[in-house]
Amino acid sequence: MTPTGGGGIELSSATVHEAAGRIGSLPSAIKPLSPDMHLAAPAFPVRVPPGDNLWLHRAVYAARRGEVLIVDTGGGLEYGYWGEILAEAAIARGLAGLVINGGVRDSRQLIELGWPVFAERLCVRGTGKDPHGDGELGEPVQLGEVVIGLGDLVVADADGVVCIPAARADDVRNRSVERERTETEYIQRLRAGETTVALYGLP
Repeated sequence: MTPTGGGGIELSSATVHEAAGRIGSLPSAIKPLSPDMHLAAPAFPVRVPPGDNLWLHRAVYAARRGEVLIVDTGGGLEYGYWGEILAEAAIARGLAGLVINGGVRDSRQLIELGWPVFAERLCVRGTGKDPHGDGELGEPVQLGEVVIGLGDLVVADADGVVCIPAARADDVRNRSVERERTETEYIQRLRAGETTVALYGLP
């Protein structure tokens, strides 16, 4: 799925969440570094040991072009796992973005690069690079209540991040496009004087 649906509609995280049956929303603390960041791409899951980012360096070269890194830090939130150098490496590899349940740093430079970064926090605290650290590439990870597997659909924007199982991606895309078109029609009708109560058939 590309960042846009049929007819050039850019699908939002909220629309995809609703179209999928209100599933897949990651913890609301995970937000973009800049509100204009948006991505829609297949997931490449990464599990790193708390306070260590060696597996992220490996992930940049293991993931395929167009994939987004989905990173589980094992609860070690208070570290800056990702910064300008890794972002430049990921851009050179053609990766789609980063979603991490943990901290990043070099935020000003990351925003200037414009490459989508969605993080739980900003943190200057450095990380280690233990060659024997317990991590994984391409295996399912869990962020909040959602388990994300390789190739699952990730849609992220200013409202948050949603992950949908790959097997449902095409159906959810189509439902999302239809929902966006319906909402566009509703907005036009509201501007013409109709009410939300009438539009939604509310009591």
